[in-house]
Amino acid sequence: MPDGLKRLLRNLSIDLSPLRDSRDYRLLFSSGVVTMFGTMITMVAVPYQMKELTDSYLAVGLVSLAEFVPMVVCGLWGGAIADALDRRRIIVLSELGLLVTTAALMVNALLPNPQVWVLYVIGGISTGISCLQRPSLEAVFQQVVKHEQQGAAAVLSSMRWNFGAIVAPALGGLLVTAYGPAAAYGIDTLSFVLSLVLLWRIRSLPPAEDAAPASLKSLVEGVRYAMGRSDLMGTYLVDIAAMVFAMATSLFPFLADELRAPQALGLLYSASAVGALIASLTGAWTARVKRQGLGVIVAATLWGAGVALCALTPNVWVLVVCIAFAGAADMVSGIFRTTMWNQTIPQELRGRLAGIELLSYASGPMLGNARASLMANIGGTRFSLGSGGLLCVAAVLGLAAALPKFRRYDARTDEHALAEKARRDAAVA
Repeated sequence: MPDGLKRLLRNLSIDLSPLRDSRDYRLLFSSGVVTMFGTMITMVAVPYQMKELTDSYLAVGLVSLAEFVPMVVCGLWGGAIADALDRRRIIVLSELGLLVTTAALMVNALLPNPQVWVLYVIGGISTGISCLQRPSLEAVFQQVVKHEQQGAAAVLSSMRWNFGAIVAPALGGLLVTAYGPAAAYGIDTLSFVLSLVLLWRIRSLPPAEDAAPASLKSLVEGVRYAMGRSDLMGTYLVDIAAMVFAMATSLFPFLADELRAPQALGLLYSASAVGALIASLTGAWTARVKRQGLGVIVAATLWGAGVALCALTPNVWVLVVCIAFAGAADMVSGIFRTTMWNQTIPQELRGRLAGIELLSYASGPMLGNARASLMANIGGTRFSLGSGGLLCVAAVLGLAAALPKFRRYDARTDEHALAEKARRDAAVA
């Protein structure tokens, strides 16, 4: 085999060193695989059951609205407690809480007359618990994975997520239509039981001796730290801009009808995850990139360009390719952002910053779909896609110009990256 081809294959191969070197990362990764399948099955089952019970578009849409406030409040508070308490304990207790909420959905589904209000209340509680847990999960990777392996770990985590995003919703759709919502909730409940067995084996991850107690003051301290670093703010602002201006999954049903391919609707929804999975499977090269800020800018620009191209597509298959391309670009952006976060944020602040990150990547898609629907109502789906994609490109380039530290970030010379690496090297020694 030619040497050039060998180097290319080596650059595209998956780096499994975090799984090989860290027992705790293996346990977290395995737990994530199990619970992700169960959770995504429930994500399909809840709106399906709501539709079956109410036959109302508004009732289904209100499920997401009921989850928004718990997401904001618990995401920020979850970041504060992640820095103040044992992260393993937070993760395990939250997993137990999620098991209870899913079991409650199963019991409700088994009733002769399932209650609609239960879906709203339990949905909000479940989202709140998940958002309390998420900052600790994000922060703990910094503790259990070597500094130089953070890029590889980001690729592995994204690969796990995208594989689940493709397979689990399809499995959930089959389960709820063939056996009903109760069966789907039952499998999710079982997934949390298996996950708890894995998470229980993780070593204790106590906070620093001088860790600030969880309080409004500690939350403000985390926000001030983020705002004081324009490179970090760049990762948040670029992602929000990309999602607000170019996220448009709410238009997929209309696009499928316009292209006379309603049977391809599911393919449109999965195309982005397919592209992202391909980017993950071939993403070993991203771990060798040192200028992640510029990488985020380029990837987010390509995401917007991919969405803009969707407005010009003549048939559904070209549309699928464009969506997959955009999804791949968005995943590369996510890998670079995660690497920057885990290589530069001090351990004592990692949880609070993870709470801010959660808000940045969770609120954007919600606002983006609302923007897409509003613009489509004004000028049609093609207008919404094209203008949204171009606005995304313009916003990303504008932020790149306004944030030179973000644009010029280099992990080899950045003071925060070097300080964090030195701290971890000292801890190992």
